[in-house]
Amino acid sequence: MSEANQAPQVTARAKEVLGNVGILQNPYLEALQGGSMTQEQFRLTQEQFFFAVSFFPRPMSALVGRIPDPKQRLDILHNVVEEHGEFDENAFHHTTFQKFLGTIGTEPEVLDELRETATGSGCTYRNDLWPPLRAFNNVLTSCCLMDELEVGISCMGIIEYAFAGISAVIGKAVVENDWVSHENLVHYKLHAEIDERHAEEFFAVVESAWGEERGYYAEQGLQLGAYVFDRLYRDLHAMGVEKTGSCS
Repeated sequence: MSEANQAPQVTARAKEVLGNVGILQNPYLEALQGGSMTQEQFRLTQEQFFFAVSFFPRPMSALVGRIPDPKQRLDILHNVVEEHGEFDENAFHHTTFQKFLGTIGTEPEVLDELRETATGSGCTYRNDLWPPLRAFNNVLTSCCLMDELEVGISCMGIIEYAFAGISAVIGKAVVENDWVSHENLVHYKLHAEIDERHAEEFFAVVESAWGEERGYYAEQGLQLGAYVFDRLYRDLHAMGVEKTGSCS
């Protein structure tokens, strides 16, 4: 595993990029913290976010095979293993997010089948995968498989870095909204603690390129990751309002 602070230049730039994007001030998080997001909107959008959580290790795994230096593969490989609960199926991030969804009222079959689901108001909507989720997952696939290696690594790294702060905000908000008790809070509590370390393990792979010719691609990856992650939350917010609003 990586030691702390081994990617100071890329980490500092990632903080700057996320600050410029204002990802912690996007409408989704503002609505959640400000009280304008209903529990139904939150549950519906988090059910969609499950498809990003479940998919995320797949492009990450693709990156491992593209890294030429076997030593540099190890930390990314460990990230993949942690996504899979250190080989404990009950601790898969896929599984812990399902557990989180259960605490906010999602029935397991909603995630297993794309089917019609009735809201609390009696309105029926399609529980299909929304376009923002497919777009987000496809961007990660493209940049990790077909783009320059530094683009994929930096894109995944800054998403991990952003998710640490986002997880802290969401975890705090759902407890304060009395949607989940602190004792029952799963998934988000863990990611608030570990994802900055995960991010730095990605950044360490491209740190030596920073300031060199290929540092351009690392910068592009940071910008891309910040953009698509912020865009995902903005679109989740807009579609959550649209879906539940049509049932009022």
